[in-house]
Amino acid sequence: MEMAGRLLPGVRARRGVLDMVILGGNLFEEKSCKLFPFIFTALGMVPPPETVRINSVNFKNILQWESPAFPKGNLTFTAQYQSYRKFQDMCTNTSLKECDFSSLSKYGDHTLRVRAEFASEHSDWVNITFCPVDDTILGPPGMQVEALANSLHMRFLAPNIENEPETWTMRNIYNSWAYNVQYWKNGSDEKCSITCQYDFEVLRDLEPWTTYCVQVQGFLPDRNKTGEWSEPVCEQTAKAETAPSWMAIVVLAGSVCLAFLFLLGFFALLWCVYKKTKSAFSPGNSLPQHLKEFLGCPHHSRLLVFSFPLSEENEVFDKLSVITQASESSRQNPGDGRSPRTPPGQGPIELASPEDAHSAGYDNTLLLLSASEGDRGSSQGPGPPEPTSALEL
Repeated sequence: MEMAGRLLPGVRARRGVLDMVILGGNLFEEKSCKLFPFIFTALGMVPPPETVRINSVNFKNILQWESPAFPKGNLTFTAQYQSYRKFQDMCTNTSLKECDFSSLSKYGDHTLRVRAEFASEHSDWVNITFCPVDDTILGPPGMQVEALANSLHMRFLAPNIENEPETWTMRNIYNSWAYNVQYWKNGSDEKCSITCQYDFEVLRDLEPWTTYCVQVQGFLPDRNKTGEWSEPVCEQTAKAETAPSWMAIVVLAGSVCLAFLFLLGFFALLWCVYKKTKSAFSPGNSLPQHLKEFLGCPHHSRLLVFSFPLSEENEVFDKLSVITQASESSRQNPGDGRSPRTPPGQGPIELASPEDAHSAGYDNTLLLLSASEGDRGSSQGPGPPEPTSALEL
């Protein structure tokens, strides 16, 4: 050690660890830094890792370093992080030149360190302080571009976060997340820039039949921090589309037809409601059930139609009385084919009972007689029979 002190007065050994002390401004120049590995080698010590740095993109935190020159053999490395004032191993005895610290919390400062090892010997620790939420780099967002007429429709996708579900993106971490968009004509150096807060944007009023290129980057206005640009996406616009006049006429005619059908259906619905309401509150008169059954029989209905005489101008119609059951008098006088008549002048037509009809020589029929004509026949005395308005069924 005394020889080393004589050779380099600014180098001293303390507790078996080599500390570099600059005693004068001109003692070590930039070129002399290249001699440090040879100094460690001459002293038989393991040199520490070089160019220690943290590379963090979208919270994928990678600690990287360079292996120093060491003639005795290959070096291994151990990397640690500080947790509750105690260092925990993350990578041990690795021959790689990096270590993944993505599992660390995204908030707060973290102290990381790494050292080189050879057999039972090791170098000093090289420390670095890192805050993920402040130091991580905003990766390039995803982008989808579609050309419609003379416009470009763009959809942006915020970068995903390492070691998080796919639904978690950088937008979930930074509330002020926005997008810087640049677009330009292909082959031109003049670029236009816009900033949008949402994941969808439309570039309108572009020149038709022109190829435009677009790229996007993440932007944090509250931190004044920008991320990496995405790869340019180029799309060609088309001719501005204008609806032809015939299409407007067709649309107008279709609208009128739909409106007419709607009104027609509405009035039909009102009419149905009116009919239902009227039938519910003012039911109409209906025939008795036994007449409905009689007239509903096809045989009886056909006989009834053909039995009526043809209408004449001077034909006199009499009142029709319908008797459903035979009276006691008709049962006692089976020879009399008519029921008791009404007073003259009214002339009702009576329906004889089934027993009377059978006794008069009609089998299973109904006989309708005009009472007024019967009276006239009796008053005139015997004579040729006159046609009567009788209905036989």
